[in-house]
Order: sequence, then C-alpha cells, then structure tokens
Amino acid sequence: MTKLSTMVGFLVTTNPDAARRFYTETLGFRFITEDHFALAFDANGAMLRIGKAQKFTPAPNTVLGWDVQDITATVSELTKKGVAFERYPQMQGDDLGIFTFPNGDKVAWFKDPEGNVLSISQHVVGSRRSS
Repeated sequence: MTKLSTMVGFLVTTNPDAARRFYTETLGFRFITEDHFALAFDANGAMLRIGKAQKFTPAPNTVLGWDVQDITATVSELTKKGVAFERYPQMQGDDLGIFTFPNGDKVAWFKDPEGNVLSISQHVVGSRRSS
C-alpha cells in the first residue's frame, strides 16, 4: 500500500470573511489562498481547506483538533482572544473548561464562527510531544 503523507483538514463555512479572520487572527494560521470554492491555510505545517457553502449545518461532535504542549496556557491565550470554551454537562471540566480523562489526557472544546466543534488536547502517553 502506498504510504499516506501529510494530512489535509477540511471544514465548511457560509461566511468566508469571518472564517478568514478567526483562523488567521485568533488561531494564528497563515492564510495561503482563496478561490471560488475554498479558503486555504497553513495550519502549522498541515493544510486546512475551508470550503464555501451557501447552507451548512455543523456536526455536533469534534471535527478537528490540535495537540498542544501546555493546554492551560493555550486555553488562557485563546480565551483572551475571545474564544469561548464549551461546557458539557456529562464532562465536568475545570474553571477554564479543560476536561481531564482518567488516564490524565486533557481536552478543551470550542467552536469556530460557523459552529464547527474544534478541540485542543494535551496527551500523557502516545503523544508526538512526549516521545
């Protein structure tokens, strides 16, 4: 089997201007290009394409996430930029909205302007960063 190389992430938006501002100004990704079909960003080495649609209903679950070294610092920084972290009744998080799993992995969820559920996580074992 041919080896798969770099992953490309895909999202959808009905408001390309809001998506461009959020992904560049809030998340800090480098804008690459925009055409009739999509916006493209360099998401720290991976391409993120955000397709343009006239109508869209976001999925209720996480569609894209990032592994971070220090989730507390990242949540604090994003909160200062106006990001609101999701609170789920079945998953009680701390004051910042960070949920810790029994194995020590941590995750926090937030939404982009379109309502796509995104996450940041810090993993105890099996993370690229812990090796």
